[in-house]
Amino acid sequence: MQDNFSWNIRVYYEDTDAGGIVFYANYLKFFERARTEWLRAAGISQQQMTQAHQVMFVVKGTAVEYHAPAKLDDELKITVVVEKLGRASVQFVQEAWCGTCCLATGRIKVGCVGTASLRPSAIPADVLGKIQ
Repeated sequence: MQDNFSWNIRVYYEDTDAGGIVFYANYLKFFERARTEWLRAAGISQQQMTQAHQVMFVVKGTAVEYHAPAKLDDELKITVVVEKLGRASVQFVQEAWCGTCCLATGRIKVGCVGTASLRPSAIPADVLGKIQ
């Protein structure tokens, strides 16, 4: 499994609330983008997976703890670590960092489902191999 993957993102005006800090729900967007880049870095194309295997990843659950605020123009480092890999799911721990300060920690569970049925489906062997 890949360890210590990170992806940088800049905080834009659209990411902030009236107080000038990152709106809490936007951390989920940042985490999603980082997981997508993590998949790309592992050689996994979500479009190709859907076309070849008729399966896709969907978010099953999230839990986020907020430690400190991010502000306009901050450059954040979003980390991605696989915490648990199952037959049809992946549990991630993700963090948002600004410098040496951890701003938010999230646990995101992603499931693999059939595109037609939207029912749980095993992660394709080639994809599983790249995740491992």
